[in-house]
Amino acid sequence: MSWGTELWDQFDNLEKHTQWGIEVLEKYIKFVKERTEIEINYAKQLRNLSKKYQTKKNSKEEEESKYTSCKAFQNTLNEMNDYAGQHEVISENMTSQIMVDLTRCVQEFKQERKSHFHEGRKAQQHIETCWKQLEASKRRFERDCKEADRAQQYFEKMDADINVTKADVEKARQQAQIRHQMADDSKGDYSSVLLKFNREQHEHYHTHIPAIFQKLQDMEEKRIARMGESLKTYADIDRRVIPIIGKCLDGITKSAESINEKQDSQTVIEAFKSGFEPPGDIDFEDFTQSIKRTVSDTSLTNTRSEGKTDPKVPGKSRGKLWPFIKKNKLMSLLTSPHQPPPPPPASASTCAVPNGPQSPKQQKEPLSHRFNDFMTSKPKIHCFRSLKRGLSLKLGATPEDFSNLPPEQRRKKLQQKVDELNKDIQKEIDQRDALTKMKDVYMKNPQMGDAASVTQKLVEIGNNIEKLRVEVHKFESWLAEVEGRLPVRNDNSRRQSGLYETQNAAPVNNCVQDRESSPDGSYTEDQSQETEVKVTPTEFDDDFDDEEPLPTIGTCKALYPFDGENEGTISVTEGEVLNVIEEDKGDGWTRIRRNEDEEGYVPTSYIEVYLDKNAKGAKTYI
Repeated sequence: MSWGTELWDQFDNLEKHTQWGIEVLEKYIKFVKERTEIEINYAKQLRNLSKKYQTKKNSKEEEESKYTSCKAFQNTLNEMNDYAGQHEVISENMTSQIMVDLTRCVQEFKQERKSHFHEGRKAQQHIETCWKQLEASKRRFERDCKEADRAQQYFEKMDADINVTKADVEKARQQAQIRHQMADDSKGDYSSVLLKFNREQHEHYHTHIPAIFQKLQDMEEKRIARMGESLKTYADIDRRVIPIIGKCLDGITKSAESINEKQDSQTVIEAFKSGFEPPGDIDFEDFTQSIKRTVSDTSLTNTRSEGKTDPKVPGKSRGKLWPFIKKNKLMSLLTSPHQPPPPPPASASTCAVPNGPQSPKQQKEPLSHRFNDFMTSKPKIHCFRSLKRGLSLKLGATPEDFSNLPPEQRRKKLQQKVDELNKDIQKEIDQRDALTKMKDVYMKNPQMGDAASVTQKLVEIGNNIEKLRVEVHKFESWLAEVEGRLPVRNDNSRRQSGLYETQNAAPVNNCVQDRESSPDGSYTEDQSQETEVKVTPTEFDDDFDDEEPLPTIGTCKALYPFDGENEGTISVTEGEVLNVIEEDKGDGWTRIRRNEDEEGYVPTSYIEVYLDKNAKGAKTYI
């Protein structure tokens, strides 16, 4: 089937059809272009999404990445990043293998089509010219024939008329002969032009036009075939990335299968384990006895020697038992409440919850006796150091030995510090070895460099290594101390702390308890690591007498009355306004001050706090 034979008379329709075919190809190119833009935008959005949820360095998320579920999520984000890369590959391949090639083909098809139709129009014009020549020759022959016929009729008429002269008849005869000759010439010319036109027309419709239409048909078929190849390429480009996308999805599946909930639970234990043993049972306190409780069994008032005191006015002892420090200040350091505060009353009443929050039952004695034992015991420096460390932590300082952390967390921090220092030492050693080799090369080949310039650097590195080793030794000593204090898993004995004491435990020195736990949760060195030092009241006074009281960071109003009968607490009446010197750290207690010499803790739920955010020392505990 050929366009030249079947569509010999459809020149205009073929012109429109071939133009439509090129427009279809251009439309397909536009479609591919928009697809590439979608792919590149999709890849960009996927990359931005992965980047948005990636773990940021030096952040809390980086610490959370140790869990298997977080690792799986991070692996998923990495796989999605690779997944986005495959969509970029799709866009690039479609641009290079389809758009560029088809755009070039469209330009070639347009040029070829234009050339073929120009040639066709030229052939059409030629045949039309031949037709016009034939028509002109035919009309001339017809005209000459008619004029020859009229001339013949005129001659015959003149010849029959007897009144016409012989000269006129001869002239008419000659004119008729001329017309006949012209008719014969026109006939010959018409015959010649007709033969030529028939030949040209045959060639036009059987040779030239079929050839041109065949070229147009070949061009159109080539365009269709090229579009089919492009569609196949379009599918192959997607198909080639499917295995890689499948690997990305397999990686996500593998990451999901790597999640280990038991391991994550164990990681939580390692992250938050304090190393303490659970507290023991609290003894029953019998209030039916006729003995009346004083403000606190361990209050600063020597109840055994001075008799009764007003239970609603704690800390107002007239006897001066502390010649070196204000009573309430040391009391707040030694005896900050450790029990959860009582809930507020259901309705405002004239009295607080009976007896207030209770401290664990211990073998108690007046605080003055505890101080006498404290002064005569050996590890006194430890207690004072614990007090100082607790005070420094309240002011925002972080001890170098991480003693503010529970034992298990402190051990992990110390181990991490030791590992970091060892890495630094190894880097310095590697650098020293490299410089040593360089120095040997310079000594053997002085023209390559000066060995003396390396010597100074080696000395500096040696000093750095020595300093790092001293640091490592210091942290290893603290680490060994902590590891020696951690309880054994199978040991049935329970740890003594400043918070609780087991029922069957023998009475221990109260200073050791204070050393184990300070009011702010700081933990100090082991007793065995300290040197026996005898402290005089004068020395102790030098350490503490110069310390400034905590600044006021706001005010509070008592919503309910609180008797404050336990050590470290202070009584308040409903509606009373007092100064706040330390916010609630999360344990439910707020430290307040009534006047310069009277301060202590009250339950946070019993007061309404108005903090001054611009006050010096104001903190927010979460």
